[in-house]
Amino acid sequence: MSGYLNRVQLIGNMGRDPEVRTTQGGKRVVTLNIATSESWKDHNGDRVERTEWHKVVIWNEALGEIAEKYLIKGAKVFVEGKLTTRKWQDNEGNDRYSTEIHLTPYTGTLTFLDSRRNGGGIDETSRRDDGWTPPSGGDLASEIPF
Repeated sequence: MSGYLNRVQLIGNMGRDPEVRTTQGGKRVVTLNIATSESWKDHNGDRVERTEWHKVVIWNEALGEIAEKYLIKGAKVFVEGKLTTRKWQDNEGNDRYSTEIHLTPYTGTLTFLDSRRNGGGIDETSRRDDGWTPPSGGDLASEIPF
């Protein structure tokens, strides 16, 4: 096999509302902080829970716009993208590394898992002004007219 695979899939909850930045080149980038949790009983029978935080960077402008307008803290989402580690320097000049999940054009997936009825990330008071709301369950493909 000569190919390689770099895919990450997560189901988790938004830790805060999406964060929007603009690059020096004028491209909008949306960042999500997603928590995944697991729980188990330790050897004493006590319940133990561990939460991992994941930084998701949306480089797809259309997908980023949807995330910005409809996702809120606490919403349950499914994301699929590629794992990327970038190197940067802190204020003291020390090298630092950040591992992120990148959703790029044509390769990133974002699915809303909450419905309007259960108090999830999409509700009747959505942030869009044109009256359009995504279908419950986040199936945006069914709304595309072609």
